Amino acid sequence: MFKRILIANRGEIAVRIIRACRELGISPAAVYSAADAGALHVRLADVAAPVGPAPAAQSYLRGERIVEAALALGADAVHPGYGFLSENADFARMCRAAGLVFIGPPPEAIEAMGGKIGARALAQAAGVPVVPGYDGADQSPERLRAEAERVGYPLLIKASAGGGGKGMRVVDGPDAFDAALEGARREAMAAFGDDAVFLERLILRPRHVEIQVFADSQGTVLHLGERECSIQRRHQKILEEAPSPALSPELRAAMGDAAVRAARAAGYVNAGTVEFVLDQAGQFFFLEMNTRLQVEHPVTELVTGLDLVHLQIAVAAGARLPFAQEQVAPRGHAIEARLYAEDPATFLPAVGTLALFDQPGGPGVRVDAGLASGDEVSVHYAPMIAKIIVSGPSRPAAVERLARALDELAVLGLTTNLPLLRAVAAHPAFRAGDTHTGFLAEHQIAPAAPADPPLPVLVAAAIWEGGAKRGGDKGMRGQGGANGDPFATLWRANGGALPVAFEAGGATLTVSLRHDGAAWLARAGEAELAAELLHAGPDGLTLAIGPGREQQRFRLARDPASGDLLVAWRGEAFRLARPRPLSADSLAQRADADAANLSAPMPGTLIRLHVGEGDAVREGQPLLVLEAMKMEHTVVAPYDGVVRRLPFAQGASVAGGAALVELQPSDGG
Repeated sequence: MFKRILIANRGEIAVRIIRACRELGISPAAVYSAADAGALHVRLADVAAPVGPAPAAQSYLRGERIVEAALALGADAVHPGYGFLSENADFARMCRAAGLVFIGPPPEAIEAMGGKIGARALAQAAGVPVVPGYDGADQSPERLRAEAERVGYPLLIKASAGGGGKGMRVVDGPDAFDAALEGARREAMAAFGDDAVFLERLILRPRHVEIQVFADSQGTVLHLGERECSIQRRHQKILEEAPSPALSPELRAAMGDAAVRAARAAGYVNAGTVEFVLDQAGQFFFLEMNTRLQVEHPVTELVTGLDLVHLQIAVAAGARLPFAQEQVAPRGHAIEARLYAEDPATFLPAVGTLALFDQPGGPGVRVDAGLASGDEVSVHYAPMIAKIIVSGPSRPAAVERLARALDELAVLGLTTNLPLLRAVAAHPAFRAGDTHTGFLAEHQIAPAAPADPPLPVLVAAAIWEGGAKRGGDKGMRGQGGANGDPFATLWRANGGALPVAFEAGGATLTVSLRHDGAAWLARAGEAELAAELLHAGPDGLTLAIGPGREQQRFRLARDPASGDLLVAWRGEAFRLARPRPLSADSLAQRADADAANLSAPMPGTLIRLHVGEGDAVREGQPLLVLEAMKMEHTVVAPYDGVVRRLPFAQGASVAGGAALVELQPSDGG
């Protein structure tokens, strides 16, 4: 067995392989770009080496630097993960030449299945059915146009070297063919350096079903069942499951046998995936082979009980597969949901700091993540945050567990596709197993526009801003509060009623809190709610809400860039800003000075008082200085007036929303 394996990757797959190495008693080594110097996979590895600047082309895609790092760190094998160099035959040869074991297929197999045209021809020769189409060497527009007429419309133009939906176009008729061909070729050349394309008949409402294969170097080739990956956006998967709800035992055996034949024809060794399209009549056709570990491999692990990364390492070390085909049978059901930092409506990636990442747990829930709270999602790499994988004894049980896990998941600070994942998990067609690659478009599944924060969220935010995270459980249950608790001080200063304002969606939302000795009574407009604080910790609090005292958990964090308060509740995320105090900078920008808010935008320290009670002040005159989020905020008078009251002394800690100055206008209004 290997002593040290270098993982030539980053993110969640690097973390996944590092943990597998530790379980096998193997020392894990990592590489990192300049952007990933403090990344989770680097923190978890035994040793790590830099391989270049942030762009992948200058770091993770530089095979010679990866090999140099492996040798320098004393590795005897390299695991490429998925993406980057995982399907690069030249890199596999580079490892071999350096005396390093490449944990994957031989370079000859990678090349045999690397181009879609060549893979299609190899599959046909092995008796594997392929979608009717054209994959000839003549790439002239005239020949392609003629072949399109023969294949028939609608059809797909696909880049031979492509993947992830790049270089792919749907063509509904001959009038659109030339423009689609030009666009597909242009995109293919930009993405892969190869503008060769092939044509395929478009299968309407197809399912995307793939077969996991495994082969050892002694000639054994097996399949581990299927995964259905039909829920996609822009030809990229977002939910996968095993087994497929569409396959009978007979169809599963036929597809598995076809996948094994394709792998044998390529001289395959190690883990690979043969992808098929399945039509509504139950006919399946070869699409391509991915010569690596798949993103969605965990669902196969959960239904077979096999650790695919352990098997990869063992096979690469020369071991035989320790089971026969008849010993592989799915047990129960598993579903994976990919959590991305992206807009759930436009699918555009989002970047920034992951202020809080609170993972779901419980029986049958697994989370493969490459990030933790406080980590950055960079513009340089794919925006995947984590994979949420669930399993259960049946598909309905797994679907319910997925819905529960997604509701329990809290992600703050980044825009994510969590609302889309929750919408899919709740949709009747998905729950019925009626899925296909056009599922999202057909059902027009899109997350609803963000709603105004409901009253429970406002109440939780107000209590949190008031110092619950600092005071803990004590001092928040009764009227008086703990000594020095700024929230209790503010409550008393307002005669037992506490108004707290937030800004969300361009509107100002105000909640008024009053304590009756047992619970907080909250009012926002005509709505009322009773809430008792049960627990407060560093990243959230728990309230007993309403007449039924339903226990609700809220996760909260501060956006480090804007200072906004972020709240996660019942699977949804809310952003609440505090109305900013009037400052010398903002005064000149506001004609409506009377609307200024003389309150603390967030918890802070009153570091300077420029005035005293009874002082007459002029519009724009500095009144006090508040330090919050390591910045000083100067509060100025919005109008001529008299300082009636200063609730806090210099040096006092003040709660977010605290009224800092009571200022009576000179006109007596």
